[in-house]
Amino acid sequence: MLTRKQLDLLEFINTRMARDGVPPSFDEMKDALNLRSKSGIHRLITALEERGFIRRLAHRARAIEVVKLPESLGGRPSGFTPRLIDGDRPDRTPPAAHSFQTEASELPLMGRIAAGVPIEAINDSPPMIGVPPQMLSGRGRHYALEVKGDSMIDAGINDGDVVIIAETSSANEGEIVVAQVEGYEATLKRYRRKGDMITLEAANRAYESRMLPAGSVSVQGKLVGLLRTY
Repeated sequence: MLTRKQLDLLEFINTRMARDGVPPSFDEMKDALNLRSKSGIHRLITALEERGFIRRLAHRARAIEVVKLPESLGGRPSGFTPRLIDGDRPDRTPPAAHSFQTEASELPLMGRIAAGVPIEAINDSPPMIGVPPQMLSGRGRHYALEVKGDSMIDAGINDGDVVIIAETSSANEGEIVVAQVEGYEATLKRYRRKGDMITLEAANRAYESRMLPAGSVSVQGKLVGLLRTY
């Protein structure tokens, strides 16, 4: 499972290595992806390495090896195993308790939502999950995410819950949203805005809320439902 920027960087590195035999510099990567600083490239490189797509070779400058490619870049289907930043999903079927006797709507279970886990993901065939139609907020695209972590526990959202998200790029004050920060990480938080600043508010005293420039935060959806198994 890759974000668009991770996929773009992997494609750029692979193309340059095929052409020149050596990987591009961090400055070249930054310019190619239109990023403001090299710190963003470091984060993308780390994410690609954690997912097993590249390998950094020790004690050698600019030494990056492409280990595998996703199908969208010409990789073999048998060799591509999407991975989340916190490790592979447990080998289990999506929660059986989410199947309903009434006519259920099928939504894609796109992955886990937690700090550092991207939502703009390349996933050829996400598993589907059944949800009651009354849980959906009218028309428009919806998707499901499994919650990883307890930063929203005081809002009744526990680790392991599946949240139903209505896709939208805007939110009202106090709504719980999927927010993407600087195009890299996505998080489920309560949305508040004051002037040119946005606060992503946790619902757990153990976590600090984050105040960020509005231009660095994009809303990808808002919470409309929740499923839980016991």
